[in-house]
Amino acid sequence: MTVRAESIESMEQLAVAWRAMVLDRDADADVRNLPGIAVRWADCRFAFWNCVTLTEVGADGALLEQRLGQAADIMRAKGHAGFLWLFEDLLDEEARAGMRAAAERAGLRYAFSGAGMAGDLLPIPEPFHPDLTFERVGTDEQLRAYADLNSRAYGFPLEDGRDGLLGSALWKERAHAYLGLRDGVAVSCAATVEADGRLFVALVATAPEWQRRGYAEAVTRKALYEGARATGLTRATLHATAAGAPVYPRIGFEPNSPLHFYGLRN
Repeated sequence: MTVRAESIESMEQLAVAWRAMVLDRDADADVRNLPGIAVRWADCRFAFWNCVTLTEVGADGALLEQRLGQAADIMRAKGHAGFLWLFEDLLDEEARAGMRAAAERAGLRYAFSGAGMAGDLLPIPEPFHPDLTFERVGTDEQLRAYADLNSRAYGFPLEDGRDGLLGSALWKERAHAYLGLRDGVAVSCAATVEADGRLFVALVATAPEWQRRGYAEAVTRKALYEGARATGLTRATLHATAAGAPVYPRIGFEPNSPLHFYGLRN
């Protein structure tokens, strides 16, 4: 089987970017590269910071079954819930056909899907949206607004997002994290962080009552524009949920591997 370089890049970008984010949350976080498995687990309330992903290229059905069992065992040993991120394009045809059933046998439940995306799209024009002004996150108050937008958009309790982000040095100092404000109220947010020679787009969110107005696209463009200006990087990557995926091709991203998220079955 032939696996596209972009699909491998997508998995590797997750491992690199999430390592920095998880260690920013907790310097003693579980950050390990095991055979076929990358663990990036802060064991906090914010489920996105509790991550396991499979890293082998061309895994067949038997190897997938083994790795899913190992991943589920790692997740069961933790205090807080998180996700297994499964990049479909890294599996062979047999493993792809049986992955949902194999996950069930390992004690995992399907949560939602998305896609890896990437593009040599930078620099981009300075963004504009008639409804919005943009502010870079630099204060605790702005970071709380950023956390709350993510919690609301992804259906988490507000305290979960705050547990993941409040007190962060990365998000206030090193990330190019922006709020989109409508009449002075934060309604959308996005960030870029440097990850192995790319700009990695992370935690894009819009308040549910303000969705489908172009706000996520505008604030993502702002984070990319400012990140590219600061770093000189020209390639960007991201992982989109199915709901958010239509936004990014308009900016210049191209989809690569389908991505599936699994949690532990209760």
